[in-house]
Amino acid sequence: MPSRYEPVIGLEVHAQLLTASKAFCGCPAAFGDEPNTNVCPTCLGLPGALPVLNERAVELAVRTALALDCTLRPESRFARKNYFYPDLPKGYQISQFDEPFSDHGHLDIELPDKTTKRVRILRVHMEEDAGKSFHGRGDDSIVDLNRSGVPLVEIVGEPDLGSGAEAAEYLRTLREVLMFIGVNDGNLEEGSFRCDANVSIRPRGQEKLGTRVELKNINSFRFVQKAIEHEIERQEAVLESGGTIHQETRGWDEAGGRTFSLRSKEAAQDYRYFPEPDLRPLVLEETFLAKVKAAMPELPREKRARFIAEYKLTPYAAQVLTQHPRVAAFFEEAATLHGDGVKVGNFVQGEILRDVVTRGLAADIPVSARQVQDLLGLIDAGKISGKQGKELYAKIAGTDRAPSDVARELGMEQVSDAGAIEAIVRKIIAANPKQAEDLKGGKLGLMGFFVGAVMKETKGSANPALVNAAVKSILGLP
Repeated sequence: MPSRYEPVIGLEVHAQLLTASKAFCGCPAAFGDEPNTNVCPTCLGLPGALPVLNERAVELAVRTALALDCTLRPESRFARKNYFYPDLPKGYQISQFDEPFSDHGHLDIELPDKTTKRVRILRVHMEEDAGKSFHGRGDDSIVDLNRSGVPLVEIVGEPDLGSGAEAAEYLRTLREVLMFIGVNDGNLEEGSFRCDANVSIRPRGQEKLGTRVELKNINSFRFVQKAIEHEIERQEAVLESGGTIHQETRGWDEAGGRTFSLRSKEAAQDYRYFPEPDLRPLVLEETFLAKVKAAMPELPREKRARFIAEYKLTPYAAQVLTQHPRVAAFFEEAATLHGDGVKVGNFVQGEILRDVVTRGLAADIPVSARQVQDLLGLIDAGKISGKQGKELYAKIAGTDRAPSDVARELGMEQVSDAGAIEAIVRKIIAANPKQAEDLKGGKLGLMGFFVGAVMKETKGSANPALVNAAVKSILGLP
């Protein structure tokens, strides 16, 4: 029986911008360095240290807003978001509040039934990251401020999502967009792409929203879906038992399969926002915007449509080949070199993708586009069979060797001498007279027997088309 409650879900995503330096100083924004080595007076919040806005961060933030069809504001302002926590040495976080640089966009997601759902974006704004606290080392906690000041965009979605599955798909789609436009590396494990989920329920048909609960620090799409689904069930149980939902922040316990209370949820007034006095208003001039728009990379949906039109791929193949920017670029390079996008796409999907390892925006692909061109060229020319092509790929994967050289060394090239093949076929027919008569009598399935026998005799090197033709010719088959 369907629940009488309707979930209402909105996501807030923090995405680290791919800049070399931090948002308001020149310190490296690198991940994984020794703790507290990428810091300066600005990162440490020392008196007298002044922030200077990173232009590259603004460029990437604007690129994000454009990709999400947001309205850009010609002038916006930074604000101080005040709260106390050990990883925030200034006692405030530089963010944007009531005057963000962009708002009112959207993101389209594909649902399981292949329909499209439009999810509204309330705003995209810039802010700096806080440091990171590490707990559980004896009685001590330590703080690493390398991340303090790293540039972020916060993408605030409207409460348009209706399930954990929709929320997970929204995150996958958004992550994909940010990766393809070169804004974010999509690395959930390192925290460069992370989200908070606001979850509430209300009786079906009611317009008024229920009390929302924020779920924080969930580092995988699967866990986001599971955490939201559990939280919906928890809230339903509370209401059905006559209880009240309290506005709070909760975490996700994967081992226990449940959410748990962290703290009461702060409201905007609790942060005592006020304008950042050390930064001038951010003015997006037309010349700057024109430069950003001119350098705007192709969005994933645009790339898929082009792959279908230009390379004649099926929608499914286009989807598979555009799940990672590096894979898409590899396919396109190989397709351009070879000339047949369908053949290249089939080979990449069938053989290569299972060996590809991705890490953020990087991808380890075991062969080059030039090797794919060479290998498929051997098949096209009839020098090796499709089966031999797979074997040859396994031999060259992880090397820089030319497939044609390896095929020659291994004696892989097909026998395409019609006279030589005919002699072998006659030999096989003479050794199997009953099967030959049955084939002549109409048992056409025996054609595979003779082709297989010839391929075995030649160790797979005979051209299958010539073998078929020879068998038919000798036995007088049409």
